[in-house]
Amino acid sequence: SLFIQEGTPFREWSENGQLWIQRVSSTPATRLDVVNLQEELDRRLQQRQARETGICPVRRELYSQVFDELIRQVTINCAERGLLLLRVRDEIRMTIAAYQTLYESSVAFGMRKALQAEQGKADLDKRILELEQEKRDLERQVNELKAKCEQIEKRAAEQRQVEEKKHQDEIQFLKRNNQQLKVCSKHAHLRTFFPSFSTVWDICCSD
Repeated sequence: SLFIQEGTPFREWSENGQLWIQRVSSTPATRLDVVNLQEELDRRLQQRQARETGICPVRRELYSQVFDELIRQVTINCAERGLLLLRVRDEIRMTIAAYQTLYESSVAFGMRKALQAEQGKADLDKRILELEQEKRDLERQVNELKAKCEQIEKRAAEQRQVEEKKHQDEIQFLKRNNQQLKVCSKHAHLRTFFPSFSTVWDICCSD
């Protein structure tokens, strides 16, 4: 019938320069035909090395062909049931196409994110190297400043020691002079009253 021809696709190929078309048979399927269909499906799945699980275009293609054949067989016996199966087939195909589009979009999105993450990681690695170099430079500057501070403190300590020694020497010098002045002043006072102390006065002044 026309519905069978529209519901199930026909084969078309070229051979020896001639175009061949294999149209859908309207002959009802027997139990043996169904058994043979199942065996042929298993044989082709094994022959084309279709994966048993996961997404497999080969397995999908073969099962789609089997589904078309089952629709043909059902349609011959009951057109309404065949029409319903045809709608189910088309809905499944649209759902699979939608999932495939979503999957491809997800894969593309994941790849973009992975590339961005890789680029971001490369940028972070570069920044880490830059910061490590800056850290080494700052540590070197800190060590140089510490060395300069130690030199300054050392020179300052030496200068303080020199100044303290000079100050102590000046104090001792002033103390000695003051003591000598006191002694000379006392002797001068005694000489005024006791002229015999003139020799002591001369000695004191000579010192």
